[in-house]
Amino acid sequence: MARVKFNEEKCKGCRLCVEVCPKKIIAINTDKLNSKGFHPADVKEMDKCIGCAFCATICPDVVIEVDK
Repeated sequence: MARVKFNEEKCKGCRLCVEVCPKKIIAINTDKLNSKGFHPADVKEMDKCIGCAFCATICPDVVIEVDK
């Protein structure tokens, strides 16, 4: 099973990963703020991740790591 890890402190909530995820399992966590004042992205249903790494590829701030 693939696992996606976000470095929440570096995430600026740009939503690019949300838009590119084919399984639609990434969302902006509106309940949390990082130290820079942004709502970071998070995976809602990790068990549905297929490990495509589209999210990591599109992230401009290299926030996402995908372990397969």
